[in-house]
Amino acid sequence: MTATDRAAAEHSPDDPTDEGREAQDSASGQSTLSVVLAFAANAAVGVLKLIAGLLTGSSAMLAEAAHSAADCVTEVLLFTALRRSGKQADRVHPFGYGKERFFWAMIASVSVFVVGATYSVYEGITTIIENAPDPAEEQFAWVAYSVLALSAVIEGISWQQALRQVLHEKRELRLSLSRYLRLSDDPTVKSVLFEDTAALLGLAFAAVGVVLHQQTGSSVWDGIASIMIGVLLAVVAFILGRTNKNLLIGRAAEPRVTAAIYDQLSAAPEVTAVVDLQTMLTGTDSVLLCARVDFKDHLTVGDLERACVRLDEELRARFTDLDQVFLEPVPREDESLRDAVLERFGTTLADWRAEQDRRHSSTADEEARR
Repeated sequence: MTATDRAAAEHSPDDPTDEGREAQDSASGQSTLSVVLAFAANAAVGVLKLIAGLLTGSSAMLAEAAHSAADCVTEVLLFTALRRSGKQADRVHPFGYGKERFFWAMIASVSVFVVGATYSVYEGITTIIENAPDPAEEQFAWVAYSVLALSAVIEGISWQQALRQVLHEKRELRLSLSRYLRLSDDPTVKSVLFEDTAALLGLAFAAVGVVLHQQTGSSVWDGIASIMIGVLLAVVAFILGRTNKNLLIGRAAEPRVTAAIYDQLSAAPEVTAVVDLQTMLTGTDSVLLCARVDFKDHLTVGDLERACVRLDEELRARFTDLDQVFLEPVPREDESLRDAVLERFGTTLADWRAEQDRRHSSTADEEARR
């Protein structure tokens, strides 16, 4: 979504294709760096947490070890997504393999729940039920504290890399952080950011559990911390799963992008009206466009063909994420077509475009008041 959204945000018709491709390659490289760094961090702290958990018998530390194991599995799956989604299109998959990134990201979110959340909740409930004193936890408490502090430093480095990429991209797209996280079509960096944030919160829960266990002598606090870590992982898995579900189903491009494409087609001298326009994300930085356009009646067949070719080139030059463009000439007076559009979407394209303008004005006024 990066290059195309940037073009829409800036409302500039001059977005060179080469620059757009370079931006996409840079974003892909940053995503790979975020995933690799996150894997290295999780693998390192996972071993330390496991050692601390075995020495102290702390269920919170063992839950954190399971958390890191789940994150390592996630990073492997996300790296697989980055590699496989870049395959060239073929006759079996004519629109490419871009959605493989969404699929593997969905599997990654499931692994967070299955490996991390389930084990953490189970370990916590078992600890609360047994509530047996464990001298080892008091004896080796310093090990747990040391591991938690070192883990926070390592996880923090990975978190900073993911946050830096997210903030950079959302500034380029001129989106708020919440809107960027909701609409981003790159699930890899978003997954890393959410998981690293959950990891830092999980370390805080584990630290509180270990401290309260040491102070009160009751392992119930340790078990509660473990359950809280499990619930945290379940929430993250749900958020990531919902995002990837929408991408897998076939979400439209960001409304601002669709509106900018509509405006550019409508402004073409050969076009009378844009009757219908549909977009779909076929992968990260990859958009499919289908538009039904009413061309002026005096155009010859040759004029119409040349107009379609020129519009295709102009759209691809400005919106470099457009992977496939299909333009269908139709008469706007066709009542059956209009009824079909209304039945499918509940409103005409012109009405939808006007609604986007109203929303944009409302948002601009709200930001001005702030």
